[in-house]
Amino acid sequence: MYAIVEIAGQQFKVAKDQKVFVNRLQKEEGSKITFDNVLLVDDGKVTIGAPAIKGAAVTAKILSHLKGDKVIVFKKKRRKGYRVKNGHRQFLSEIQIESISVNSVKKAVKKKVEETKPKAEVKPKKVAAKKVAKADDLKKVEGIGPKIADIFKEAGIDSFAKLAKADVAKLKELLEGAGSRYASKVPDSWPKQAKLASEGKWDELKKWQEEVKGGIEK
Repeated sequence: MYAIVEIAGQQFKVAKDQKVFVNRLQKEEGSKITFDNVLLVDDGKVTIGAPAIKGAAVTAKILSHLKGDKVIVFKKKRRKGYRVKNGHRQFLSEIQIESISVNSVKKAVKKKVEETKPKAEVKPKKVAAKKVAKADDLKKVEGIGPKIADIFKEAGIDSFAKLAKADVAKLKELLEGAGSRYASKVPDSWPKQAKLASEGKWDELKKWQEEVKGGIEK
């Protein structure tokens, strides 16, 4: 029995007791984690999701957090005298697959059938509407694009106020954990920009952004 599941933005073919290296997960070593974005399950009969299989889940245990092999990135511009050499080691987590669950799929179908049964008429009770706070548009911060905004929201940083209080080292760790494409980003000025945005100082923020280049103060 095996399954194809999405873990930290990547797809893996996994089976029970298999060990897999994935992008760094935001949980402690020894803890268990469940992935519910299962795209395919083969338990003698192949089930394909559209795109995910409702009710299916893969449970794993985090064995350790580590860094991958060093990758050298060398950039050069001809006749410009420009040469930059950087090294990068990807933050990884080693996990062990403990179970692939498809029983919950049957429960979901059974629940859906029960919901279709006629129920006794119940008078609706008046419930006070709860105000749902909308997440701030973090893309207004110079240097943050849609993907980076999603990375921060998944980590609980979904407002200007939270970003303003965030530690730069923590932001850098989140970017490195998302892959080499984002590891080169410099988040040093993002909390400062977010503080201006949270205080509604948009003119001051706009002026600051016009005076910087690439998110780095002149």
